[in-house]
Amino acid sequence: MDKEYKRVRDSALVISELMLPAHANFNGKIHGGYILSLMDQIAFAVASRHSGTYCVTASIDTVDFLSPIEIGELVTMKASVNYVGTSSMVVGIRVDSENIQTGAKKHCNSSYFTMVAKSKDNKNVPVPGLILSNNVEVRRFVRGLTRREMKSLYNEEFSTVDFSSPELRQRLNDYRVKVELSETDPNY
Repeated sequence: MDKEYKRVRDSALVISELMLPAHANFNGKIHGGYILSLMDQIAFAVASRHSGTYCVTASIDTVDFLSPIEIGELVTMKASVNYVGTSSMVVGIRVDSENIQTGAKKHCNSSYFTMVAKSKDNKNVPVPGLILSNNVEVRRFVRGLTRREMKSLYNEEFSTVDFSSPELRQRLNDYRVKVELSETDPNY
């Protein structure tokens, strides 16, 4: 097989872990930070498998906690490389939980981790391209490309906004916010 390209399935992973009382927050639900930590671990493993090198988390896109996870539920995370750039990869992660006594399952979270491949001297290194083998993989790649383009447009748009303009300040009147600026503030 061509080493410049890898199949999505060659680096995809599925992990499951039983949620214990030690993972719970003060409300008895599994702490979101613990779930994020597991997600970061699987994103690292998938990205490292794909790139063949050490990877770091560059960003996390859209973490929506859809359903709480209970103590005693089995959490399963499915992750794969959805998109590749030159040295970056977007790893899509789906989090589901299962009540192992009743068999009831629920989708708890989906997220996208941008991982960057690094050399031993901490320089970005190129990653293999993706071989897309089915329409789901094509859809995921195109959505990753679209998210990247939208993020770039968003950053570009806000780099030129004049936040002191009267029009922008007028827009704020419809929200629960007061603007009280001080000319002595260095960020004025």
